[in-house]
Amino acid sequence: MSDTPKIALTIAGSDPSGGAGIQADLKTFSAYGVYGASAIAALTAQNTREVTAIHDPPPQFLAAQLDAVFSDLAVDATKLGMLSNAALIELAAHKLVQHRARNLVLDPVMVSKGGARLLEVSAIDALRTKLLPLAEVLTPNLPEAAVLLERSEGAVLADLEGAGRALLALGPKCVVLKGGHAGGAHSDDLVFEQDVVARLPARRTPSNNTHGTGCTFSAAIAAGLAKGKTREQAVMSAKRYISAAIEGSRDWKLGGGHGPVHHFHKWWT
Repeated sequence: MSDTPKIALTIAGSDPSGGAGIQADLKTFSAYGVYGASAIAALTAQNTREVTAIHDPPPQFLAAQLDAVFSDLAVDATKLGMLSNAALIELAAHKLVQHRARNLVLDPVMVSKGGARLLEVSAIDALRTKLLPLAEVLTPNLPEAAVLLERSEGAVLADLEGAGRALLALGPKCVVLKGGHAGGAHSDDLVFEQDVVARLPARRTPSNNTHGTGCTFSAAIAAGLAKGKTREQAVMSAKRYISAAIEGSRDWKLGGGHGPVHHFHKWWT
């Protein structure tokens, strides 16, 4: 008989095309050998080309989902993705504190790959003040870091170390500043923890299949933490996983826009 698996919860939006959000997170948890639970914080109508509609659940329904999961399952790590308005953000923060949730990985989702806004401008302050202080790991890309710091993307790119330290000062224990938007032959990430700055190097894989990369990366970190890895181990493992997942789908022709990464690159032939 196999041992009972560790449990990771994703609180995020649903992507019916399967490449991002809840669907990408659950695939990632499964790839890591972690049992996945979910609380849907948004319903989207989207595919590889675009987001055409968003429906937010009432905050009390998200609360009911979180109470149902935390009252029954011993959740080892929680990944937070799309929470589109202040009411949902504040509710999620309240419930995470109430249930003493551990190992929180926050992916501050703001804009889809196709350019659709997924976070209301009025909710940015709630994200900054309510959720960032709870995060074990924060995983912004460069545009998201710029919004959180109220700086231009150019200013963030010109002083990545200063931006990382400023994000760390907002409360998370660790910041992984992703370099995918920086361009060039490499896609290096910078990891910030108190007095430590580390670089996670990776060669950029030329591919149009990058839908859900941020969701997948943060879910992989959460899965690693759920399995007892240290923050450093979980982040490094997630970097290797997402790099291989991008490489694994580079020749796929799924949809007419930005296709998904290969979550099960180790197992499918």
